[in-house]
Amino acid sequence: MTIDTLLEQFYADLLLVKRDSAQTAMTYKLSAEEFLHWLASEQIKLKSVTVRDLSYYLAKRKEDGTSDVTMAKDLSGIRALGEYLVRKGYWEENTALILDRPKVGKGLPKVLSIEEVDKLLSGIDKSTPLGIRDDALFELIYSCGLRISEACTLMTANVHMDERIILVRGKGDKERFVPFGEKAAQKIQYYIDNVRSELTKGRTVPELFVNYKGEPISRKGVWKRFQALEAASGVTAKVHTLRHSFATHLLSGGADLRSVQELLGHSDLETTTIYTHVTNEQLSEAHKKYFK
Repeated sequence: MTIDTLLEQFYADLLLVKRDSAQTAMTYKLSAEEFLHWLASEQIKLKSVTVRDLSYYLAKRKEDGTSDVTMAKDLSGIRALGEYLVRKGYWEENTALILDRPKVGKGLPKVLSIEEVDKLLSGIDKSTPLGIRDDALFELIYSCGLRISEACTLMTANVHMDERIILVRGKGDKERFVPFGEKAAQKIQYYIDNVRSELTKGRTVPELFVNYKGEPISRKGVWKRFQALEAASGVTAKVHTLRHSFATHLLSGGADLRSVQELLGHSDLETTTIYTHVTNEQLSEAHKKYFK
């Protein structure tokens, strides 16, 4: 059997039998492909692979400068391949399970200062309908700490202007209420009163934010608009950086961790604690700057 044939069968098995997502299946396939070609270059038969061979392969990847994150993904892919080979009778046992996954440390999220957020948002060209929409969109993402998907699926009916609160549907369809401030309220109201009906051309569209066709804006659409904004403002960031900045600015301003957890929609408080590390690092840098 050729490497290509084995990879195609492995990929199909991941999708149809294991029910993995297309992205996971492709990641595992690529990791398996790298490994199988290495075996061929070393003239090691697939049925004869040992723990020593696997250890040497991973050590070689490390020497080549492969990151721990990538190596962890590679090992997951090789383990998945090993499970497939055991079920198909090529291996007696999944040798890859013996090896430990590389420990991957979580890096601190990038956070913008309040001045940088202002500079970023002030770079929006508000002379066009889409610019007015973007002004409301990105202000709301920042002031409510929204994920992109949450902003895209936010329903107009779930925006309560009088109470200044929105009902957000987050991961796992969990709902939460998030308040927004005066600035966001003004921008949203202006967008609704002056632009939205022009974009939808009078059609009924449940989602608050729509594209130039009057259809619900997509994640890709938000990304593209943000990239243009990033280039125009000169501020380097990602859309998700606004969510990180929202959480960090709240904690820096004295908000308690549990409240920030609720606003972000984190199911586990441990996920929220990373922002305390960010603020601690900022304090440390400020101390170094002013108390040399």
